Amino acid sequence: MTQPTLIRRVSGEQPRLLDTALMLARHGIPSLPLRAGKVPFGNCPACTANACGGRPNMKTPGACQCPTPCHAWAAATTDPQILTSPAWVAAWRRAAAVAYHPGGAGVTVVDLDDAAAVAWARASLPATRTVPTTRGQHWIYQGTMRSVNAVRPGIDIKSTMAYARWLGPGTGSTIALPAAVRSLAVKEPPTVRRAPQALTALPRGGQGECRHRRPAYLERGITMAEQRITEARSAVHTTVYRTFLAVLSTHGRCGCLTDTHMQRLFTAAQAKGETARHCADAWTNALTTLGL
Repeated sequence: MTQPTLIRRVSGEQPRLLDTALMLARHGIPSLPLRAGKVPFGNCPACTANACGGRPNMKTPGACQCPTPCHAWAAATTDPQILTSPAWVAAWRRAAAVAYHPGGAGVTVVDLDDAAAVAWARASLPATRTVPTTRGQHWIYQGTMRSVNAVRPGIDIKSTMAYARWLGPGTGSTIALPAAVRSLAVKEPPTVRRAPQALTALPRGGQGECRHRRPAYLERGITMAEQRITEARSAVHTTVYRTFLAVLSTHGRCGCLTDTHMQRLFTAAQAKGETARHCADAWTNALTTLGL
C-alpha cells in the first residue's frame, strides 16, 4: 500500500501505527495512540486535573478541543488532519499501540481475558467476529451499549465511553448485539461476592487535610503509581496491592481521588495480567487495611 505523503513525513519508530490509524479512519473507526502498558497518554497541560471540565463531559470522541490526545477514549478521532497534526505525530512517535473507540465505531467488544472466559463465551454467546488477544479473545458485535468491567470473571464489555486495543480485523462475521450480551451488564455475576458493593467506591469523607493542594501533586502521584505497576517484572499481585495501598494512604482521605484516577490504576494493573476482579479485591483490601 502506498503511504500518503503525510505518513512519509513522520519519522521515528512508529509510522506503521499512524498508518493503521489512518486506515481505521477511512473505515469510520475512531482511533487514538496508546503508550507503553496499553494506557492512553496523559492529558495536555490545559486539561491537567480535568481543568477543562473533564471526562464526565466527554460524551463523544473529540469533545475536547485541546491539540493533543486527551481524555483517553474521548480523544479517538477519524479526522486525518488531527491524526497527523504535530502534537499527535509526537504522540505516535512515543506510542506502543493503536486503540479505538468501539462505541464510536458502532460496535461492542466482549473482552475475554483468559481461556476460561473464552470457553464460557463459546458455550453461552452466539458466535460472531473474533480477534485473538495476548491471553484470550475479543468478540465483536454490531451495536452499542454501556461499557462495564468484570461482568463475569475475566470478562469486560467495551463499547461507549471506552477504548479497546486494535489487534486486527479478526475472523468470522459480525452479528447484531444479542440480548445475552446486554444482559451481562445488568445481571449480578454469580461468582462475585455481594459484600464488596464498594469494590469501586472511593473514600469521600473529605475529613483529612488535603496534602496535594496543587493538582500537579496528585497527577504526579498517579503517574508514578502507573509506572510502578507497569515496570513490575515479578510479584505483580503484590506490587499492585502495595501501589494501591500507597496511593490510598496519601490521597485517600481528603476526597480528591476520583473514579478516573482509580480506573487508570486498574488499567495499568490489567495490562500486566491482573483481572478486573483481582484489581477490585486489591483495592478493597487496601481500603480495609487503611480503615477507609
